[in-house]
This record gives sequence, C-alpha cells and structure tokens, in this order.
Amino acid sequence: MRIVTHSGTFHADDVFAYSVLRDALGAFEFIRTRDMAMIDSADIVFDVGGIYEPAKGRYDHHMRDLPRREDGTPYSSVGLVWRDYGRMALPRFVPGIGEDMLDSVWQDIDATFILTIDQADNGVATVSQSHLALLVEAFNPPWDSGQSYDDAFVEAADFARGILVRACRQAYAEAKALSLVMAAARQARDPRVIVLDRKLPWEKAVFEGGLSDLLFVIYPNEDLTAWYCRTIPPEPSSFGQRLSLPEAWRGLQEAEFSKAAGINDGVFCHPSGFICGARSQGSAVRLAEKAIAGG
Repeated sequence: MRIVTHSGTFHADDVFAYSVLRDALGAFEFIRTRDMAMIDSADIVFDVGGIYEPAKGRYDHHMRDLPRREDGTPYSSVGLVWRDYGRMALPRFVPGIGEDMLDSVWQDIDATFILTIDQADNGVATVSQSHLALLVEAFNPPWDSGQSYDDAFVEAADFARGILVRACRQAYAEAKALSLVMAAARQARDPRVIVLDRKLPWEKAVFEGGLSDLLFVIYPNEDLTAWYCRTIPPEPSSFGQRLSLPEAWRGLQEAEFSKAAGINDGVFCHPSGFICGARSQGSAVRLAEKAIAGG
C-alpha cells in the first residue's frame, strides 16, 4: 500500500493524519510529494491532490466545496482520516479497549482533540502561541538547518503520536469512570447519594448521565484511610452546591467535627461546606444522610 501527502512545510493536520494511519494500517509505503503522477497512483492521499473522495482514498480539503462536519466546521485532513480510520487505530493507542468503549472514546477524541486541529487548520478558531497546532509546526526545520523536511515530519509524527495516545487513554479512563458512576447510581438505595469504591472523575457522569436527583457522592482517598462526602455542583465546574453541608459542621475537625455531626470517626468539614470526611464508608454515608435531613 502506498500513502501520499504533500512535501515541504507540514502542519498539525497532516502530521496527525499520518500518525493515525500508521497505527490503523500498519506498514505501508509513505511518500511526501507534489508529483501528480505519484499522487494519482497512490492508494490513499491526504492533504493534497485537490480531490475529496473517501471511497477512492482521497482526503484533500483544499477546495471551494470542501468537506464539512455536521455543524458546518470545515474538516482538515486529520478530521477526515480520524473519521474513517480512527476506530481502527484506537486498539493500538489504547491496548485492551473493548468494543463497548470504542465508539465512546472515538467520539470524545473527535469532538475535542481532533476538532481543535480542524478549526486551527481552517482558521475558524483563535490559535494561541501554545496551541498544539503551532507546537507541531515548530518541528519544521528553520531555513539554516541541514535537516530535511521529510525527516522533520517523521520526528513531528512521533511527537504527535505520543500526545494522541495520552489523549485517547485519558478519554478511555473517563469513559470507564462514567460507566462505573452510572452503575453505582443504579445500585444506590437513595438516588440522592451514590457510593464509589475508588476515587475517580465523577462529575462528567453526573451531568451527561442525567443524575439530576444526586446530592452527594461518597468515595475514598487514594490509600483508603478516609472517605469523603462531596456535594454535587448545580452545573459542571461550578463551585456551588445543590445542597450544602450544615453550617454547624463547617471548619471543624476530628473530635469537634465528630461531635457536631454525630459520628465517632469524623475527620473534617471544609469551611465552605462542599466536602467533609470520615474514616469509614459507613460514617461518610451517614454524613450525607444527616445533611439531607438538615443536620
């Protein structure tokens, strides 16, 4: 199989597109050129050639009638390649990923990571000096360098793959966390309180999973020496609380907090009333129940 993209200066979209194809398809002949004869003879062409025709492996986007996402955002070459080959690459990026998580992780990466490259490449979003697209473009050799553009491209692709792998694994972890939170919600005796057996990101599941009745989440610290009772914010990333912890508990620690809360192993209650803790799961659950009952 021969895969072709353009020679010379490269950008984030063609670098990431190559990284995706390399893991999706395995070994292939890769050529960077603008020679139309070589482009026409290739099996897959991206970011060059003037043709967008996926059925024939043509993924350019530099034309008047360029391919767009459903929301109207123009695709770049990586957006097109990720759309058609991202699911094939994911098992290499995230070893052990199951079919049940594949589409969720693909969608998460597409809607966040890949979309930002599409936007930057097409000039439909502001790009800061620290934007990923510019970091990748920095691999282009300066005018006084002896390095070839082809060698620099491969170096940039290795860098890009490392970032994409981390992003995919983070998305996979978040997808697993959402599944665990939703399972805990289904098993909860009271829809206002859920108990998790480990510390994990739960906020996304609360809002994407529609847990509108949830008021408190119970979870342990990393070494299981304490259990937290955490209030739920009214919207994502908010510092507010659907139901605050009782005023009489706030700012207290150890014996004083235990006495005020009516448990025997209390640890603390934050002065702002969004989190408190105990040394056992049972006590942490009781703290949530007492807070719901009014303290």
